[in-house]
Amino acid sequence: MRWSRRSFLSGLGLAPLSAARWPESGARVAETARENIYRELGVRPFINAAGTYTALSASLLSPEVTRAMAEAAKSYVSILELQQACGKRIASLVGAEGAVVTAGCAAALTLATAAVVSGGDEKAISRLPDTGGLRNEVILPKGHRFEYDHALRAVGVRIIEVSSARELRAAIHEKTALLFFLNHRANESPISRKELVSAGKAAGVPTLIDAAADLPPVENLTAFTRMGFDLVAFSGGKGLRGPQCSGLLLGRKDLIDAALLNGSPHPDSVARIAKVGKEEIVGLTKAVELYLAKDHEAEWQEWEERVSHILSRVSGIDGVHAERFVPEIANQVPHAAIGWDSARLRLTRDQFAQELREGEPRIEPRPSPSEEARLEIGVWMMEPGDHVIVAERCAEILKRSPA
Repeated sequence: MRWSRRSFLSGLGLAPLSAARWPESGARVAETARENIYRELGVRPFINAAGTYTALSASLLSPEVTRAMAEAAKSYVSILELQQACGKRIASLVGAEGAVVTAGCAAALTLATAAVVSGGDEKAISRLPDTGGLRNEVILPKGHRFEYDHALRAVGVRIIEVSSARELRAAIHEKTALLFFLNHRANESPISRKELVSAGKAAGVPTLIDAAADLPPVENLTAFTRMGFDLVAFSGGKGLRGPQCSGLLLGRKDLIDAALLNGSPHPDSVARIAKVGKEEIVGLTKAVELYLAKDHEAEWQEWEERVSHILSRVSGIDGVHAERFVPEIANQVPHAAIGWDSARLRLTRDQFAQELREGEPRIEPRPSPSEEARLEIGVWMMEPGDHVIVAERCAEILKRSPA
């Protein structure tokens, strides 16, 4: 099943606060300071069987990142000096000329667009989103418009869609500021990444790729700059497991410097509202270090074992079939898919998901806009042991569904 990593809110169906049921005790939920915070607010935590979705608070910080952020909070520093130091550190780790920590991937897209439109000129920066007299057109392949391209349009640019590499080259002229590629649409794109980069290089126009949710694989941290993209944007709070309100912009040093001028702490800039603090800057830097150092093969094997356990638990149920799958792009890790014969089990996907949400502990499955008799389970954002609970709950719901 293919669907946008971002356009899923209509199928999310988060349970209302009034439906929350709290356990007197439980094997999974301990009485900790963390749980008490949410209890006091009347917000019910859940097992993340979905993935790194912003609306579901993405990923959890590792203890090392939490400690780094706590340390960063204890001192005053120059934000510019810290951005430059951390940018230099991150760039050296991933083989890029420059890097800057942003307030999420959308902020990285705004900063990248502002950088190429303004060129780092102070007067141009202060005028944005008034782009009169500036290069103000962004060209992208047809089908690469998406819910978050508002981050590009906020700079005041005009979006131009093209349907072939030939049409792309013909569309470039003196007003072209940027060529954009949405990596999530790579497999159905009329123009390849290589063709877009080639056209940009030939015309001297910068290229930007949005790879927000495209870690893992770890190789992507370096792959897109090696392909020749001038700017690459990632989310910091997804696979990297950095602060949720962080992002990463990598690329050419001159463009990274210009991007930084178009945002906080500079007051008269279009991205000043996307402020990133010292805690997030340090936290994401630590997260990148940890991500590159971890044993990715061992982590993958753990995900495979979780999926295998879930599949084995539900596969023997009458009318149920289950399979492992890996999304082609974004959340590119092992998942479990549970399907059933809707003629034998009177259960819809939404009913299944809602029962998981309303039970104890609350479980949030992978969002889907489809009514198909299929529920998808992401295991990679689960805490140890969560997959066992999810498997038991899924089996319980399927077994008692009316025939």
